[in-house]
Amino acid sequence: MSKKIYLYGNWKMNNTYRETEKFFEEFPGVYEPFKNDAGLEVGIFAPFTSLWPLSQGAKKCGIVFGAQNVYYEPKGAFTGEISIPMLKEYDVTHIILGHSERRHIFFEPDEMIAKKTKAVLEAGMTPVFCYGETLEERESGNTFTVMERQLKAVLDILTPEEAAKVIYAYEPAIGTGKTATPDQAEEVCKWSRELIGNPKVVILYGGSVKGSNAKELLSMPDIDGALVGGASLKPASFLEIYGAYKG
Repeated sequence: MSKKIYLYGNWKMNNTYRETEKFFEEFPGVYEPFKNDAGLEVGIFAPFTSLWPLSQGAKKCGIVFGAQNVYYEPKGAFTGEISIPMLKEYDVTHIILGHSERRHIFFEPDEMIAKKTKAVLEAGMTPVFCYGETLEERESGNTFTVMERQLKAVLDILTPEEAAKVIYAYEPAIGTGKTATPDQAEEVCKWSRELIGNPKVVILYGGSVKGSNAKELLSMPDIDGALVGGASLKPASFLEIYGAYKG
């Protein structure tokens, strides 16, 4: 029996409210060949301003939908932040946390990302916890040191039961358009599974995944799916990834 594949699209700071509506005018037709495939879980993570049309379109298609970030406090004097109760009003179930752009552009520390992950779990939602090294860290031989620090920051405050509910996404910040080789990605995902201490956790790979490299990456035994960036902005290029894997 083949493994289940998680195909999650991170739109980043792309797709307005109207563009999201247009996306879901096109999406159902492209999704049609895969919609009844029990071996596939599709999810889309949109900017906060696009969550309403995303929720409406995703519900009609039966796919997972989520936000790209959240703060760990339920309310308070945190100007510019979004809370878990706010996201629940949109029926959001999944939230990306610790993306490399949050870590390296907005300087979110490991401890904050860990608190967010704990809060999301306690709210009964699913965190998609991102971790990974920069190109400089990889080239200096610090890949596993960096990732051990990032993973242990969250694992140290979670129970084993909580850690099992997290979706992990190895998402190296190695530069736009660059990707780890399938062997490199597999090495990290296998190592991560051993560090987490649970062979059944879901581990995704994110790093310029597209139709041309999907089959090799997703065929690796310890890669359960993909966190897709640019290729997820159009229904055809997004679902081409799964089509390439199946083909």
